[in-house]
Amino acid sequence: MAGTDTSYARSIELPPDQIFRNLQNAKRFAIDIGGSLAKLAYYTTVKRKIAHFSERDQGENDSPLYEVTEEEETRESLHFVKFETVYIEQCLDFVKQNLIESKDQICGKVIKATGGGAHKYMELIKDKLGLDVDKEDEMDCLIKGLNFLLKNIPDEAYGYVRHVNPQYQFQTAEPNIFPYLLVNIGSGVSIVKVESDDKFERIGGTAMGGGTFSGLGSLLTNATGFDELLQLATRGDHRKVDMLVKDIYGGAYSALGLPGDLLASSFGKTVRNSLEQTEGAGYTQEDIAKSLLHMISNGIGQIACLYANLHGLKKVYFGGYFIRGQPVTMNTITFAINYWSKGEVQGLYLRHEGYLGAIGAFLKGAEEDNTCKYQWGENFAGSSGLNSPPPVVSLISRGRSSTFDMLELDKLDRMLVPLPALVRPNLYHPDVVDLTEDTEARKYWLDCFEEALDRVAECATRSQPQSEDAVERAQEFKKKYKKRLQDLRAQPFAYGSLTVRSLLDTREHCLNEMGFADPYSHLKQQENEKSLKLLPKRLEQLSAMNWYGRQFALIEGILAGNVFDWGAKEVTKLINDDEDFGFGDAKEKLQQRPWLMDDVDQWIERLKGPPHESAVIFVDNSGADIVLGIFPFVRELLKRGTQVALSANSKPALNDITHSELMIVTNKIAELDSDISLALQERRLQLLESGGASPCLDLSRIDSVVAERCKRADLLIFEGMGRAVHTNLNAQFTCESLKLAVIKNQWLANRLGGDVFSVMCKYEKGSAAKDSGKPMKSNEA
Repeated sequence: MAGTDTSYARSIELPPDQIFRNLQNAKRFAIDIGGSLAKLAYYTTVKRKIAHFSERDQGENDSPLYEVTEEEETRESLHFVKFETVYIEQCLDFVKQNLIESKDQICGKVIKATGGGAHKYMELIKDKLGLDVDKEDEMDCLIKGLNFLLKNIPDEAYGYVRHVNPQYQFQTAEPNIFPYLLVNIGSGVSIVKVESDDKFERIGGTAMGGGTFSGLGSLLTNATGFDELLQLATRGDHRKVDMLVKDIYGGAYSALGLPGDLLASSFGKTVRNSLEQTEGAGYTQEDIAKSLLHMISNGIGQIACLYANLHGLKKVYFGGYFIRGQPVTMNTITFAINYWSKGEVQGLYLRHEGYLGAIGAFLKGAEEDNTCKYQWGENFAGSSGLNSPPPVVSLISRGRSSTFDMLELDKLDRMLVPLPALVRPNLYHPDVVDLTEDTEARKYWLDCFEEALDRVAECATRSQPQSEDAVERAQEFKKKYKKRLQDLRAQPFAYGSLTVRSLLDTREHCLNEMGFADPYSHLKQQENEKSLKLLPKRLEQLSAMNWYGRQFALIEGILAGNVFDWGAKEVTKLINDDEDFGFGDAKEKLQQRPWLMDDVDQWIERLKGPPHESAVIFVDNSGADIVLGIFPFVRELLKRGTQVALSANSKPALNDITHSELMIVTNKIAELDSDISLALQERRLQLLESGGASPCLDLSRIDSVVAERCKRADLLIFEGMGRAVHTNLNAQFTCESLKLAVIKNQWLANRLGGDVFSVMCKYEKGSAAKDSGKPMKSNEA
């Protein structure tokens, strides 16, 4: 059948880039085949457009400072596709047909395989793809996959508690993930103690697992499969079947500390009732399924807790096909863990638990590439969300449809590490507002991002005036991002904690996928050139002021420059309505003192003391912000004897200045000012990449070079709404910090107790780490 025109590949009615994305350049494969689901992994290269900035010689006065062009670069990505095992032959045919050349494109001529079906389908894989199958140990692959996800994907692990807001409680990524307990629930249950990447052992298990649930469910109900049985359970009421403490004692058994609603006996109320008598017995098949699910889940939770206590472990991760993100299952296991451990052990689940084996098998095949030397990041544009509606594929040959689930990871350019100056880095959480739990804020920001779609698409189109299909691609971007916003309205937890930062990141991923490398590049270029012409006069004015007046004017200048944020609707309208709106007008818009947060006097008082030895400034926008606001401030610090490092985004986001643009702008400023020129020559002024591609800043994942530079910094400065308000407003540091921003969003200003263009100036001395048992979220004062 393979190789003919009637191949199963033709029975999948969907363009390959919607499911098997970038398949044509696939170079290595791995597969995890379970009894019901198969997971295919492949490594591929993708051509993406990037903005390139090249400095130009200044011939005529009107010639641009630098040239902006778009180039293609090759990026590496990992793709994981989950589908029903019964369609494995069709999917393999589809893969074979859509490879650009032939099987010669696949590196190594070997496919790593794991799972119970690896041996069963070995010959089929060999026949379809022409690859030798190398079977890997299932448990080894599971551990490798889990370690990989915990290290690379923020918000991978979560706790689940029903009737609590938010129900999904995503965990802060920790520098050290070990030790932990893995409870893998398949047909039976395996319990594994994991102490390091290479050290783990199976310490126990139970035969009462998913197979027990399916088997007893088929005997006790009319359900024909696992999923149907789960659906029955979600509609059932176990109290009609199970005997509770109050059914025995008439209420709580206070002497033993047993609440009345506690489960006393599974199926305790069904004595002497047969399956045929179910309908007249006061309970239904749904109730039976619910009781059965509770019985299995409670048992697994209790056993897991006992093993965790025995080995002194505080974190237990649950995986396997039995979980599948089902709220009823997770809630029951969580209750059991909390009850038997008295809250001392944490039961955790995984957004991508279905991919552990496939990821581990792939890593086994890629060991020669030293994958531990670089990191990967989740591509939100190409990944399915937790419990989100997956794509439905029409399968003509079987006369039915099936669903597919995807995970896409992009290789990062650099190693990202936590900022060393964070107080309690293992408890740091960057975001001020968690939209997953704040219903009002969630509605506002989802509406806000949807309303901005036309504006962003128009800007993207204008950035590529020579492109014939820019308009079409911009419309595709709008369609995709709008669909993602709609999904997040229904499932706000789908991609981890929903925040302004994650919404911005998702938008950038969608823009990049549609070939828009830097939609604001030409706008940034114009703003930079316009501001550079004003810089000499600005420096002259500052030099003429007395010391105190100059220090205040420097802070005010940063704030005025920060007004020019093209991501803010209020600012965009202001500038569009008045083309002559400039730096002076921005200063007039600032809130009158006292500011919403006003530590400027404390900051100036600090400047009367000894100079800081080393400062790192995380900069924000192009144009007036960086040129007229930040650089005069930098110049003053340099004159005081402070070494300064400016950290800018590695990749574009809105009108934020990138490291490439910053280098060109700084060289031009050096031509205009001898202090900046000398500082560059003496390396007292350095320009660094933050490793980010977002207007927000996650200090748990910054470039390792910046992190190393921050070790000797005694002053950190965060500028702009994204870096100092949406994220890090209440983050604490071991050294001094200064956070500066103008609130350019009316809703957010009202939420914070101010008005649009309110000012945040927050100066803090360094604080020592304190012991705490709970994560420090940025929205906790």
